[in-house]
Amino acid sequence: MTDMTLPARTGSARIISSVSSLLDRFPLSVVQLTMRVAVGAVFFKAGLLKAQSFEFAVRLFEEEYKVPFLDPVLGARLAMTQELTLPVLLVLGLGTRLATVPLLGMIAVIQTFVYPNAWTDHLMWASILVFLLLRGPGALSVDAWLVRRGWVEPLPSLR
Repeated sequence: MTDMTLPARTGSARIISSVSSLLDRFPLSVVQLTMRVAVGAVFFKAGLLKAQSFEFAVRLFEEEYKVPFLDPVLGARLAMTQELTLPVLLVLGLGTRLATVPLLGMIAVIQTFVYPNAWTDHLMWASILVFLLLRGPGALSVDAWLVRRGWVEPLPSLR
């Protein structure tokens, strides 16, 4: 019977392994913070535009968005309110998992009724929000700070 030993690692395999090991040490909390800021900025910017010209926002809901069963004034006000509050919570990492749910709902409505051809953007935003919903905001968040201080209990893992 012959000795079946693994061949020695080649130079490129060692480099790939080293890079992979280095990337494994990068703090996930930095990625989570970046995700929170990225998605939060998109929604917050949309809310600011609605707040700067609420009449225009109402016209958009009447003429372009046309969400069924939703009064345009109410729709514009709901969207503006959510887009100005939830992203702030998201960026701070305060009630992060709870803040993702209405944002995911907004994405679903926009994808279904308003811009069905923009699915690539919606898929990207939804993927980030689902990741934050499942894994939480990370260590660089108010949520984590409150847990470390013992002021709130950690949420059970959704893994």
